[in-house]
Amino acid sequence: MLPLLKKKTEARSTASVMPPWHPNLRNASRLPDTKVVRTSFFVNGAAIFITIGILLGFAYQEYKLHNLNSQVADWQMQIDRDKKESNGFIALYKKFQEEQAKVNEVNTFLRSRPPVSELLMYIGESLPKEIALDAYEQQALGVTLRGTVRGAPDEATGYATAYLDQLRADKTIATNFGEIAFSGPGVARNPQTGRLSLQLFLKFGPSTKGGKK
Repeated sequence: MLPLLKKKTEARSTASVMPPWHPNLRNASRLPDTKVVRTSFFVNGAAIFITIGILLGFAYQEYKLHNLNSQVADWQMQIDRDKKESNGFIALYKKFQEEQAKVNEVNTFLRSRPPVSELLMYIGESLPKEIALDAYEQQALGVTLRGTVRGAPDEATGYATAYLDQLRADKTIATNFGEIAFSGPGVARNPQTGRLSLQLFLKFGPSTKGGKK
């Protein structure tokens, strides 16, 4: 009895470890995917979202570029429209500057010249009794004085020369006139009056000699 039981037990053990009686002919790579959500769905979805994002970003950049080009075109139209008027204002401003420069030049010239009334009063007060002032003429470069010298010819010539030296040494005159000299005929006899006529020219500009009154 024992040998028979042993044989049956060995047969059962051998049968449990033996492979199935039919071969496995399945190809795992060709079997359908039985997952509820397939992997390819996620891959394709991610690719679609990335593509859509890129297209939206490109479209947004094109939209911004279009708006910028439109603004530039509008600004250029405004510039072209206002350019003529702006050029007119620029021309008027340049003309104004030129006229202002002329006015400033005239004002500077007038401020640099002594007032006629004050100068005439000063010359009249300092005029020697032997000389009478006949004419005063103010020009661009200076002042011309014409007068008559009393006395005999020899004395009159001395009076005229002394008056010239007096003007040159005058401190007040020196602040406005840099050069003082006889002009024209200088000292000459007037055929109508028989006396000596005197003509002096006082050139504008401060004197460098520093005369004293």
